[in-house]
Amino acid sequence: MSVGNILVVDDDRNLLELMGMMLQSADYEVTTARDGDGALSAVKAQAFHLAVVDLKLPGTDGISLMRELHQINPEIPVIILTAHSSVKSAVEAIRMGAFNYLAKPFDLDELLVQMERALENRRLHSEVKRLEGILEERYTFSNIVADSPGMQSVLSLVARIAPTDSTVCIYGESGTGKEIVAKAVHFASSRKDRAFTAINCAAIPETLLESELFGYEKGAFTGAVRNSKGLFAQADGGTLFLDEIGDMPLSLQAKLLRVLQERQFYPLGSEKPLNVDVRLIAATNKDLEAEVRKGSFREDLFYRVHVIPVRIPPLRERREDIVPLAEHFLKKTSEKMKIEVKGLTPMAVQKLMLHDWPGNVRELENAIEYAVVTSRGEVISDEAILPFRETLSTSPKPFKEAKEDFEKEYLNWVLQIAEGNVSKAAGMAGKYRADFYSLLKKYDLKPEDFKKT
Repeated sequence: MSVGNILVVDDDRNLLELMGMMLQSADYEVTTARDGDGALSAVKAQAFHLAVVDLKLPGTDGISLMRELHQINPEIPVIILTAHSSVKSAVEAIRMGAFNYLAKPFDLDELLVQMERALENRRLHSEVKRLEGILEERYTFSNIVADSPGMQSVLSLVARIAPTDSTVCIYGESGTGKEIVAKAVHFASSRKDRAFTAINCAAIPETLLESELFGYEKGAFTGAVRNSKGLFAQADGGTLFLDEIGDMPLSLQAKLLRVLQERQFYPLGSEKPLNVDVRLIAATNKDLEAEVRKGSFREDLFYRVHVIPVRIPPLRERREDIVPLAEHFLKKTSEKMKIEVKGLTPMAVQKLMLHDWPGNVRELENAIEYAVVTSRGEVISDEAILPFRETLSTSPKPFKEAKEDFEKEYLNWVLQIAEGNVSKAAGMAGKYRADFYSLLKKYDLKPEDFKKT
């Protein structure tokens, strides 16, 4: 089986024959050409994974030919062959888009190494483009479930503001999908081909958050053994998503304000400012105006981030979305787990509709995953939906209490599936083992109670 289709262009017949035999013995398919016209005809007739092109050709040169090859196939990597006296021109070829160059006479093994690197680089580039396409498709507005008037209004607003560079602040309870909306804004903007970088301000200690955001110079503090690029620098030209900005320490709020005002910042330990072009999208589950009145959020920063507020309604206020979301998660989980589950019984649907969903969309997704994993048939019955809790509440619990109820039930669920194996359960929950043990201790849950006898 061929490992790649290679085009070799050189006016030296003997070298062509030698390279052809060598590459064929390495399981490459090889097409040769002795001039630019022959090379262009070959590229128009079939697809090549790589081209090896001599710098000096009859009637043209390797750089001009490379440009024409890239017009036909922009993805094809080109390795330039050159005499020692033309190394300067070869370096120029790299600047113009060549993958690398080899000076004649070259070692054939070295050529093989360079070809493998070029092909791997192409493969990685193609994979990145594929994943970017998946992300872009996933986070388009059309893929966000919004049957309810409340969510339709949200998406209508977001569609209008996405093409702008205005700062957006997304409000919503935990689990409502704030980051998904933020990604949809990014991928609908002119910045979609640049980075979308996200950080949860509540999840990182204050001592680390500053270095994560702004980066640092080698020697800036104990343990800084090399330069580190912060998230602002990584997001340059793209979008920076600051989740739970309401939990950002006041000391960092002042520095964030300065970046937004001046479009530049100083990495820790550096005396040289870095200019940055970043669109900021913030999100919070707090009332920032109330936080301003309490003195825990800067008023000047509030007006900087509150340019375009977007409120995502909780799931209990958009019940029209519950069943479509459940069906979406059912399909997603079934494919991921390779479990054939085709739908929900009417009683299961009713149970979903009667529940308050204090954990919002995230809770619904977890509930459907549990139902799919534990289901014994092709259709999910009501017994598999939220088996550990009452679904109807005439008087909603305080958020903290509801969150604790959800956490305890979730821990019960993962421990059941993991059969009391803490490492496995922690992995499923995306928690460190020590953090998972802390949660078990908090809710007085004993792993041994979940082991099968």
